[in-house]
Amino acid sequence: MNAIDSKEVISTLNDLIETSKDGEEGFRTCAEDIKRPELKNLFSERAAECAKAAQELQAIVIRLGGDPEDSTSVSGDLHRRWVDLKSLVTGKDDEAILNECERGEDVAKRSYRKALDKALPEDIRQVVQRQYDGVLRNHDQVKMLRDAERARS
Repeated sequence: MNAIDSKEVISTLNDLIETSKDGEEGFRTCAEDIKRPELKNLFSERAAECAKAAQELQAIVIRLGGDPEDSTSVSGDLHRRWVDLKSLVTGKDDEAILNECERGEDVAKRSYRKALDKALPEDIRQVVQRQYDGVLRNHDQVKMLRDAERARS
């Protein structure tokens, strides 16, 4: 498999930046709306991690001579993205909010998996793989919290 050209690498990274920005926004929204303080803290930390991931990818795009994405997705597909999460979680119970967070993390998993299926340069692949591992950890933790919340209710 030949390495993909830098334009495609930049495009792939910009998709991941968008995904990270969506995650940041989504986790911040969940943190605002969730009632339990320990979940508020967790989601605030996750939002910060997503922001850091986006910054790291933006720096690579700049290094490659590209124009880094700097906003969330404009896609209207709510099931694929975190966008407009606010209307979905406002006034909802913690389990419903955790469900939306898990759905958002499913999106991130798919985006990263798609990126890793491409022939990325090895140094960039390592960054994407490390971030993907974090996405998997987040997803599993959110799922565990959601299942625990479901068991409580």
